[in-house]
Amino acid sequence: MSVRRVMPVIQSNAVEESREFYGLLGFEEVMDHGWIVTLASPSTPAAQISFMTSDKTAPVTPDVSVEVDDVDAAYAAVRDSGAEIVHDLQDEDWGVRRFFVRDPNGRVINVLSHR
Repeated sequence: MSVRRVMPVIQSNAVEESREFYGLLGFEEVMDHGWIVTLASPSTPAAQISFMTSDKTAPVTPDVSVEVDDVDAAYAAVRDSGAEIVHDLQDEDWGVRRFFVRDPNGRVINVLSHR
């Protein structure tokens, strides 16, 4: 299993203002689902940041998203380690398969793969 990208997720009620602010730093919108907006660097597309009002299909808002090449293998490894699964593995309508796990610092990590 390998990591493809790591992206901070900021819970925010100021999504439009955040879009404008990070635009000043060169980020451009690459995704807007209404409840989550993702911005990326045009020159380095894996450099991304997301702003989320709240997660549409999960019980909590994650702190970080980690995209891996095999989310099923990641889920098995994390589950077998005894770590707390916050949101079970599932396929989402927007084309990802994901789960949430709590890290040793108490942060919620969204682990995903694109389908």
